[in-house]
Amino acid sequence: MKKSIRRKEGQTMVEYIIIVAVVAMAVLTLFGLFGDVLKKKLGGAVDELDEGGAGAAAATEEKAADQIKSLGND
Repeated sequence: MKKSIRRKEGQTMVEYIIIVAVVAMAVLTLFGLFGDVLKKKLGGAVDELDEGGAGAAAATEEKAADQIKSLGND
């Protein structure tokens, strides 16, 4: 009897891990698709709050894919 209860607890934990993994993959995919749009929107908000605004404006000009490629060079 105890074996079946332990097995169900393990099965439930695996199901939760699978759900978390699927949600994480979906979030990463959405950030990959809309990363440039989000960066421009946030950059615009920072420019409005910042008096000079030069740093955020320059950062929004580079594409997300180019930033990822340049991470290894830094």
